[in-house]
Amino acid sequence: MGMNISRCEADPTILPPPPPPPGQGGGSLNEPPQQQETYVSEKLKNNPGSYEELHKKCKELFPLPFEGAKVMINKSLNQGFHISHSITMSSITPSGYRFGSTYISAGMVSPQDPAFVLIADIDPSANLNAQGIVNYNENLRFKYASQIMNSKFASTQLTADYRGREWTATGTIVNPNIFNNTGIGVVQFLQAITPKITVGAEIMLQKSPQIPGGRTTMLSLCGRYTGDESVWSGFAGTGGLGLCYYRRLNEEIQIGFEIENSIVQQQTNVALGYQFDLPKANFSMKAMVDNNWTVTGVLEKRLLPMPFMLSLCGSLNHVKSQFRLGCGFTVGV
Repeated sequence: MGMNISRCEADPTILPPPPPPPGQGGGSLNEPPQQQETYVSEKLKNNPGSYEELHKKCKELFPLPFEGAKVMINKSLNQGFHISHSITMSSITPSGYRFGSTYISAGMVSPQDPAFVLIADIDPSANLNAQGIVNYNENLRFKYASQIMNSKFASTQLTADYRGREWTATGTIVNPNIFNNTGIGVVQFLQAITPKITVGAEIMLQKSPQIPGGRTTMLSLCGRYTGDESVWSGFAGTGGLGLCYYRRLNEEIQIGFEIENSIVQQQTNVALGYQFDLPKANFSMKAMVDNNWTVTGVLEKRLLPMPFMLSLCGSLNHVKSQFRLGCGFTVGV
């Protein structure tokens, strides 16, 4: 079914990614961002990655639309502790002030993986999103995500990843409740057959008194082919099927295509997106169009030499004749 359970689903708010670990930063704020090589240890160089990264190349091309106005101020107190202040004004998404913080431990299990990372943000009503990552070693990683809404735990998720030389196994528990006999359990496995071909499977068990029989099980199989400039990935199972295609056309342009059919929701989603980068101009644009005839574009421009970034978003639904505009300003990029 290709279920993505990498974050709590009760709130569309996505926690900001943590800053790079000490010694792995993006350089001075007065210099253009540079592409950095990803460190991979010798014993994990053939590892296929985690299941949630199966379609990453394609999905990261699609823009994350926003509406209204937002301002974010980032501040690094030291190499391991970072804070942010954000104000959002929108008629669709939750508005108001949020305070965020990121802690990265000084201990490292590899040049890119700190031993411990904690990310959280909270609003004046004490609604909290938190995520913790513990890298026990290069092979074993634990992740915990929780969300508190209206003084109650709205969502809880615990994930464990084990990365072997040519395989990755992942186990996840979502919203377990032994008193109500509810919860979701997911087991995922990826195996690298060759450096270019990866296959895997996912099985999900959901328990709830509201489900006929008290439980339901879904199984899906997946695969990925990685070429020199393209990536094909897909899944098929009892919950539906999907296919993603990614290709880099040149140094500036990347394109992605996604089609996904859900048997549970009885709908098919199709999206075509691209990313256009001009590193010398500190400019980036992501855009997409889907089968609902919604066209979305997000532009980002770094205003160097100042540590500022301007973001503009536009979304137009041709069927409903709806147009939404968003403007964002970030200090401390």
